[in-house]
This record gives sequence, structure tokens and C-alpha cells, in this order.
Amino acid sequence: MFVRHLDDVTDTDADIKQPNWRSKRIVLSKDRLGFSVHETTLYAGTENYFWYANHIEAVFITHGEGEVTDLATGETYQLRPGSIYVLDNADKHEVRPRTEMKAVCVFNPPITGREVHDENGVYPLVVEED
Repeated sequence: MFVRHLDDVTDTDADIKQPNWRSKRIVLSKDRLGFSVHETTLYAGTENYFWYANHIEAVFITHGEGEVTDLATGETYQLRPGSIYVLDNADKHEVRPRTEMKAVCVFNPPITGREVHDENGVYPLVVEED
């Protein structure tokens, strides 16, 4: 067992800050759990294109409101606290927060913390070395 708090990762190299969002990576691949857990803040009024071609992601909204669009179907879903969306088919999607949104995100395979979105919005598959 281990216990970690958001304060333990805030303003460290596990706290990734981008113009549209911030991701505090609480559990990473190096923890050897088979998944990673992040708290992500998406800023109001932004448009965020993502495509996790190499990962499955579950996103549970804890604060704020917005919408996510499945770019393959064009279907748009409203998001509010208590909503979850799961990207289980390399789903290209766009998230548009109306207010600042906070979400708990779980990735499989786990993120190492070194990934950066490429020009297609994809995280490369990075494997933690032993």
C-alpha cells in the first residue's frame, strides 16, 4: 500500500501544465500497478483535441461542465460532475469545457509521465524501463 496526495505532485515534474489544461499525474507506470491516475483540469472556453491511439482512458468529471464530441460519429455528450466517458476504441475526440472542469483520468497502459501529445493529439506508447 502507498498513499499519495495531490500536494505531493503539485509543481513537480509530474505536474504538466499546458495552455488549455493541467495534468497532475498521481500514479504512474513506475508504480507498477498496470494503470495510471491523473487529476486533469481543463480550462473554460478551450477546445481540446485528443486521440489516444495507444491507450484506453476513463475520464470521471468531478467539477465543472462541458461537452465531449466523438469525432468518428459527430455525437456530442454533455458533461457535468458525476459523468464518465471511456475512450476504449482509440476514439478521436474533442472536449470543450464551458466552465473550468476537473476530472480524474485513468490510463491503461499506464503513462510514464514523459509523454507529450504529438501533432495528432496522440501520446506515444512509452514503456517504463526496469
